[in-house]
Amino acid sequence: MSRQDDKRINRRNFLKTAGLVGVGSVITAAKVNAADANGLNVPSAQPPIQKVPKRKLGKTGVEVPILSLGFGRPGEQAVLRQSLDWGVNHWDTSLAAANGASEQSIGDFIAKNPDRRKDIFLVTKENKSKTTDDVEKCLQTSLKQLNASYIDLYFGVYMVNDMVRLTDDVKKWAENAKKRGVIKHFGFTTHENMPQCLMAASKLDWIDAIMMKYDFRLMQDKQMQDAIDACNKAGIGLIAMKTQAMRQRSATADVNAEAEADKKMLAHFLEKGFTEGQAKIKAVMDDQRISTVCSSMTSTTMLMTNIAVALDKTKLAAEDMDVLRQYALDTCSGYCAGCAHICEPLVSGVPVGDIMRALMYHDSYGDIAQAKGVFAEIPADVKQRLLSVDYSVAEHVCPNRMQIGKLIADAVAKLA
Repeated sequence: MSRQDDKRINRRNFLKTAGLVGVGSVITAAKVNAADANGLNVPSAQPPIQKVPKRKLGKTGVEVPILSLGFGRPGEQAVLRQSLDWGVNHWDTSLAAANGASEQSIGDFIAKNPDRRKDIFLVTKENKSKTTDDVEKCLQTSLKQLNASYIDLYFGVYMVNDMVRLTDDVKKWAENAKKRGVIKHFGFTTHENMPQCLMAASKLDWIDAIMMKYDFRLMQDKQMQDAIDACNKAGIGLIAMKTQAMRQRSATADVNAEAEADKKMLAHFLEKGFTEGQAKIKAVMDDQRISTVCSSMTSTTMLMTNIAVALDKTKLAAEDMDVLRQYALDTCSGYCAGCAHICEPLVSGVPVGDIMRALMYHDSYGDIAQAKGVFAEIPADVKQRLLSVDYSVAEHVCPNRMQIGKLIADAVAKLA
């Protein structure tokens, strides 16, 4: 028996022990979450001898687990309890998630288990703030809903696509909030124009951490790699989200070719002992510049599937990364890389990035409410002309050759 086979059997034994044999990928698990909530009772595992490994969060001096709990929707209290048992104590939520219900779920846990607050690295975000007074109101609401006196990491600027919102007033507010003890660390999140935002942030001295979209596809982007290097050298902690890099299949240029690419990639990683979702997360976890991978886990099945990856010491080999690199090239036409600064100036102000994000929530995560919520924020006058805009020039310059017009029409049909 080879060493690789031994590791694979150990991983499978872990999944079997956790009651998870045959769970499939992380994304597949997300789709069956409703079944889990309706009666699937995954037995509570005893705390393992070895917990999820940790890494430093930039210059903060804090160590966080390489897997963090994304809690965007209200979930079972068992998920929160078991995550702490396995060392997944970095909990990420937001004020806007599920209209506050996500924060309230965590708040309920803290209220019932006040002695565990010290074990939690609590993270949340502001929502739609235009002034620092708005940021303060968001923070106070979050503190109340979370039953917490402080937030460990506060993303006081949410969904940055340029740096104009990172003002001196925001810097002063963050410094004051730290002095008051209501936050310990400060940062921002970004889904669009990430290389530009990260590179600019690397030149600031008051950003502790950044949450960014990052996946095996974006690993091929040199600008993104340079920006990550710059942040890493500056001591900014980097948190990866949206690591599955799912795409919208309805508008792909060659469905049959992409289906064949899917099959080839899946077969390769199953032979290695990983599901598709586990392999994608593993690729990001293996990047030592990334402090933690934030994954949405609202069921115990999803939690334990991801913990199995975090505990597995097998590193993806060069050939594995080559498979992901080729797969990224073969299936890029339905994936939005978040480079909105390229396409949006060419389509009369249509927020292509936001619409693609809404489609991602709808198609890839099955989160219809979140998808419609994002789409609803588009101004009414812009919605009225979505189907009449000529997207051909934007499609021509799109690095991923996305069929933007078809995807916009798809979004209108599903979300309008």
